[in-house]
Amino acid sequence: MPIIKSAKKALRQSRRRRERNLVWKDKLRDAVKRAVSEKSPAALSAAYKTIDKSAKKGLIKKNKAARMKSRLARLARLA
Repeated sequence: MPIIKSAKKALRQSRRRRERNLVWKDKLRDAVKRAVSEKSPAALSAAYKTIDKSAKKGLIKKNKAARMKSRLARLARLA
């Protein structure tokens, strides 16, 4: 455990950020799975929105977001 005041604060901040990131990671995973299974325009749109928000928040990188969206679009096109 940290002893210095600033280290204690940094630990609190990182724990809060981790909790927030885990919530968004779950949302992202669920949206992508739903889009893959349903293959409907509404599910695809919702997945795109979640992917874009995750990239904007810094949860995933911009290029990974583009790659995920591209793969989802390809799956939707094939179905």
